[in-house]
Amino acid sequence: MICREKYLNELIKAKNNGFPKVITGIRRCGKSYLLNYIYREHLLSSGVKSENIIYLDLTKVSNAYYRDPLYLYEHIVGITQKSTEINYVIIDEIQEVYSIVNPALTKGEHVKAKSKDENIISFVDVILDLASLDNIDLYVTGSNSKMLSTDIVTEFRDKATNIRLQPLSYEEYYNYKKIDETKALTEYMIYGGMPLAVLKDGIEKENYLKDLFETTYIKDIIDRNNFRKVEALDEICTMLSTCVGDLINSEKLASLYKQKTNHKIDSDTVNSYINSFINSFILSEAFRYDLKGKKIITSTKKYYYIDTGLRNARLNFVYHDSGKTLENVIYNELIYNNYKVSVGTFDTFENDMNGKTTRKSLEVDFLAVRGNRMYYIQVCDNYSDEKTKKREIKPYISLNDQIQKIIVINSPISEMRDENGFTIIGASDFMLRFIK
Repeated sequence: MICREKYLNELIKAKNNGFPKVITGIRRCGKSYLLNYIYREHLLSSGVKSENIIYLDLTKVSNAYYRDPLYLYEHIVGITQKSTEINYVIIDEIQEVYSIVNPALTKGEHVKAKSKDENIISFVDVILDLASLDNIDLYVTGSNSKMLSTDIVTEFRDKATNIRLQPLSYEEYYNYKKIDETKALTEYMIYGGMPLAVLKDGIEKENYLKDLFETTYIKDIIDRNNFRKVEALDEICTMLSTCVGDLINSEKLASLYKQKTNHKIDSDTVNSYINSFINSFILSEAFRYDLKGKKIITSTKKYYYIDTGLRNARLNFVYHDSGKTLENVIYNELIYNNYKVSVGTFDTFENDMNGKTTRKSLEVDFLAVRGNRMYYIQVCDNYSDEKTKKREIKPYISLNDQIQKIIVINSPISEMRDENGFTIIGASDFMLRFIK
């Protein structure tokens, strides 16, 4: 069993707290496994009877009847109302529940709601109502943008415990595989931590990840957003994969698209594509933060894959930029460890060979903050190259503050200091120990 200890502890902490537990995350990252196996085992071992654990998977055809919100509500109440003990109800893929117009307005008929309809009953109403019952402790999972829309977030605010599940972190992967750190990091950078991929070998990993991306994620995005220009979506996805770790925006991507395909695409369309990947949990966005001006800059951002195996699958495992991939891995691990992460940038002024003052923009890969811990982090694949070393430390030399400055390198070394007092540390040691 792959233990998801962090998430198990979050569920245990939230148990019987009076709120619904809403677990979101990309499809196939292990939400069902976490609840129906790992958490179920915990409940049984803590004395909960099996008949008081109710699991309902709404993706199954046999449960299609309960995608109607009122039928779902009646079903759960019907099987729990006679019990005087707490019933632990797990509803998997709650976004499969469609909204209906309030039957009081349709002569009792269940009419599927349209986007402009008012007075509707949705899965949010079902979740909040079921969770208010004294004999139910409710857990629901969701996988896509319907669980993240502005309206849903507003309705759940202060009314639910939200848990965001990611694919296996490097720490979880390493603890499960129990292999040499160098080998573990190399494998993880290439194939990532999608649970079923981790359990496969060699070419099976690649085939599984490529098929998962195309037949599950892309298809889901197209269907749910009614995108018609599938070729354009496909090309923008490839560009986002190659641009991991680069500061970009929709205008830049639209320009690159025109250069590559000789076809125009407007920035609003590109934005809608990017948002569809973010809302499906495939991508995360990191905002720029002006380290001198102390403010967020929204003109450009960095985008990272929730899993590097998916990113590499998208590129058919033939484009493996280990520097960008390592940066993606470090970003994900910081998020997993509850850091707030942004891209640090600032302007500096230098004199050129002719004595003319020029302004240059410098970048720190990450500003990571958690509580009273704050780090500048540069990620470097090959620190032995003198040119690379100068490039990585240049922003640190220009920053005159007391924030700890770290250079994470793709090498199995322990923490040390360089002549400037900057922290040099191997990636594995950084992720398994330093940021804990």
